[in-house]
Amino acid sequence: MTKLLKWVLTLLIIYAAYNFFIKEREDTAINTVSEEIENSINQESITSFIQTLTRELNGLKSIFQDAQDFLPDWNVKEHSEDIPKPELETPKDYPFSIYNISLGDEQQKVEKSLGHPQRVTENEYGISWFTYHNNYHNFVMIGYDDNNKVAALYTNQDLIASSYGIKKGTKKEQVLDTLGEPLTELRKGLVSYKMAEDRDYEMFALEDSYVTVFFDKHENNTVTALQIISSSLEDNRKDFYVDGTENLKEGFEYQLFDLTNASRVNNNLNPLTWDEAVRETARKHSLDMAENNYFSHTNLEGESPFDRMLNDGIHYSMAGENLAYGQNSSVFAHEGLMNSMGHRENILQKDFASLGVGVAFNNDAQPYYTENFLTK
Repeated sequence: MTKLLKWVLTLLIIYAAYNFFIKEREDTAINTVSEEIENSINQESITSFIQTLTRELNGLKSIFQDAQDFLPDWNVKEHSEDIPKPELETPKDYPFSIYNISLGDEQQKVEKSLGHPQRVTENEYGISWFTYHNNYHNFVMIGYDDNNKVAALYTNQDLIASSYGIKKGTKKEQVLDTLGEPLTELRKGLVSYKMAEDRDYEMFALEDSYVTVFFDKHENNTVTALQIISSSLEDNRKDFYVDGTENLKEGFEYQLFDLTNASRVNNNLNPLTWDEAVRETARKHSLDMAENNYFSHTNLEGESPFDRMLNDGIHYSMAGENLAYGQNSSVFAHEGLMNSMGHRENILQKDFASLGVGVAFNNDAQPYYTENFLTK
């Protein structure tokens, strides 16, 4: 679309210049081209030409404004061609697979099929999420154990296959009827962490694994994402919240960014670009909330997200902010944000162009998440 607009503007300028100089020739009756140009380029003529060009540009602007309902935004790239998903096979040795990958598969086998990861970041289990996708199409995160075997899987795209017939879009009632009673608490050491009654997910203990099925409240409570964690990996995590190391903080930040883009692609929107400067603004707000024990878009000095960005020298034409607190991972934070309408609208705002994510941990290792969206 951008190239088309450049051609239109170029042709408009040529057209305006042509009409202007033709009119000049008619008015002055100069015979040769060289004499016409020489006598036309004076201060009065240049002023007249600029006025003519301005009128033409304003006319073009009006046309595009009237047609904005069916033309793409000038500042938004056109959608890339859809990338086909793989043909999914019903798993044989385990109830669920993602991208035809199951727990216990060898990393070498996975990467022979998916290629090299786009990103590797630390997660709350003390291992890394290896993130695979093609411009955020066919998005999957995979964790490997010490033997280079799949120990964790996640996707929020249509890559879920199951011997139970459960897939993305399956209704919650069918999931519960099929998988039975979900867990209501998760025990860590001597402490049991109870799950919220109004949760937008259900966790099941299935064949030496914990399967968390996430539901989209805004899509009739249907399956929107799936996370599979091996029992050994979950049992090795001794606490619900883990120490907020620098690597984990950065891991949560990049994971939220990738999860956001995967959700945007699900909704036929362009991925956002990473903004390092905005990440720093987001980090400072997360740290301020963590250190001063509050949770709000307005900080203790009365500054809004927009004030904070401007104070950091970040200028924008539009901006927005999402906050989350208490979720023990980027996955749970993102799925929670997608089920909150205001936060969901920011994630799926077609006019946003970039995103910076900042995470900080309080003294109890509970993470605060700040997402700052903007268009410059």
